Amino acid sequence: MSTVVFVHGFLGGSRQWRAQVEAFSGFKVVTLDLPGFGDNAQLPALDSIAEYAVWALDVLSARGIEQFGLLGHSMGGMIVQEMVKRAPERIEQLVLYGTGATGILPGRFETIDTSKRRAKVDGPGATARRIAATWFLDREHAEAYEECAEIAEQCSLGAIQTGLQAMQGWSGFKNLEAIKSRTLVIWGDHDRTYPWCQTEQLWQSIKGANLSVIPGCAHAVHLEKPVLFNNTLLDFFAS
Repeated sequence: MSTVVFVHGFLGGSRQWRAQVEAFSGFKVVTLDLPGFGDNAQLPALDSIAEYAVWALDVLSARGIEQFGLLGHSMGGMIVQEMVKRAPERIEQLVLYGTGATGILPGRFETIDTSKRRAKVDGPGATARRIAATWFLDREHAEAYEECAEIAEQCSLGAIQTGLQAMQGWSGFKNLEAIKSRTLVIWGDHDRTYPWCQTEQLWQSIKGANLSVIPGCAHAVHLEKPVLFNNTLLDFFAS
């Protein structure tokens, strides 16, 4: 049975992937919780995207998972690019979803420095709920918003600041042309975090990459249009 690994993004967690776990019944599905986030919120957050990549590869090795398909969302998309850089022979297929190759996030709904300042003033809970709302086209009124906000609220102020700093200090642009894994890029056409220029850069720079643009979605396509998202993934991983 083929294995597919899902890596969540900033303020995310493994519980966000429940609809994908159900849809991928023919695969072995692994959903990670990064240190400082989700069900691992009690662990210290790591200082860099590279450290998260090493942590994820080590966790998978400890579970005896050496070959796998890999999906990364948002900050998780940065992490999986680093995983491919370090262990290209282990990743059979790669999905870069709602992400980019530039950690400063040009075109984001607000700059990372602004998010850092506001987090100090507003506190982690309010920050988590405010940022989670930007992931949905309908913001706080989206059906899946509340559960996402509750997952995000598990993060401490330290994890929020460390995660933002890890993204801000990262760039994967120079590594894109070296990616040899079969790649699919997925983007919601109203994403407030990663504009089209970041998506286009991935699609055009990775040789043979496929592109799927999901209409009427923001940053959380897998929760806004799960059936379309899942069918797109299943077609990619099964082919």
